[in-house]
Amino acid sequence: MPLALYALTAGAFGIGVTEFVIMGLLIQVGADLHVSISAAGLLISGYALGVVVGAPIMTIATARWPRKTVLLVLMGVFTIGNLACAIAPDYWTLMAARVLTAFAHGTFFGVGSVVATTLVVPNKKASAIAIMFTGLTVANILGVPFGTWLGQNFGWRATFWAVTLVGVVAFAIIAALVPKDRSVPEASNLKDDLAVLRRGPVLVGFLTTIMGWVGVFAAFTYLTPMLTKITGFSDAAVSPILLVLGAGLMVGNLLGGRIADKHLMTALFGSLFALALVLALITFALHNKIAMVVFAGLLGAAAFATAPPLQIWVLNKAHGAGQSLASSFNIAAFNLGNAIGAWLGGAVIDHGPGLGAIPWIASLVPLAGMVLAMTSHRLETRRAARVPAGASITACGAAAD
Repeated sequence: MPLALYALTAGAFGIGVTEFVIMGLLIQVGADLHVSISAAGLLISGYALGVVVGAPIMTIATARWPRKTVLLVLMGVFTIGNLACAIAPDYWTLMAARVLTAFAHGTFFGVGSVVATTLVVPNKKASAIAIMFTGLTVANILGVPFGTWLGQNFGWRATFWAVTLVGVVAFAIIAALVPKDRSVPEASNLKDDLAVLRRGPVLVGFLTTIMGWVGVFAAFTYLTPMLTKITGFSDAAVSPILLVLGAGLMVGNLLGGRIADKHLMTALFGSLFALALVLALITFALHNKIAMVVFAGLLGAAAFATAPPLQIWVLNKAHGAGQSLASSFNIAAFNLGNAIGAWLGGAVIDHGPGLGAIPWIASLVPLAGMVLAMTSHRLETRRAARVPAGASITACGAAAD
């Protein structure tokens, strides 16, 4: 794999830390800013919605820019946003700063995914995306546990100061390692780009991504309260358990990429089913400390095994014009799922059966996503089989994806 891929990984690491580290600091942020845990959890939803809004805006605005320039500008936005988080005087200022930071997220991963696939041979595209997404997993293995420890011992603001420094370093690595564009991108036809968003298979891909990650983040967001308030772990034990979660993320991400390179639909259906199963089984593990440590790792593996197949599936469906836009929209779909998942978990706590019911309720959503994806794939396959030989090469190629 080319060295430039690991520069993209560095950027993904910085973004991953700022997205996920707040999960381990909900109690500290809530206490310092005088809001409830569920209100602190909405800082995750706010970030995710910032990605949803920012992804199309930033992608369209930078469509004619050299891709390396786009990546560097986005890392600058990310760094400034985290600086604003570190000095935020109140809850709503922190929320606004989180949303600003999120504007860099969707387009970075959207453009980065396209760049990653152009750096490798065709049968390594999913693995290339997985390597870039490894930045998110390393963020969870190293960044999130360290950030949680830092926030618990020196205040949550110290964590955001540290993430600001990460942004500066990631900017420098991307500047040094990502190659310059060989040519200026051609003028973007917005109408043609947006047309990709009307394709049925692309829309199904977005919806499947959303449903999968509703389940992921309903559990991820409130994992720390579940560990301390139900399983009985101390605050000090949370960081090591998040380390186990992060190790699972890395294994699942790389495994999902390898399987998707060989059998895309098997990887897609299998990862969604595994995610639903692990979430459901966590319900029975909540009162056993050893079981919860094991399931923290399994949850991470199952969650990130879905990422490469979901992203490459949408890229395949969006072949041609608008691929960068579709890629960014799918990153937005991941984060819309994050926002809905965080909201769903909070609703279960405040208005439903309570904290312990989050895992089994969350498991139903990716299971429904798997059924949707399987139904769509079968319909496409049947439609392709009815197309006369040679009648529509484009239609057959799209269905084969």
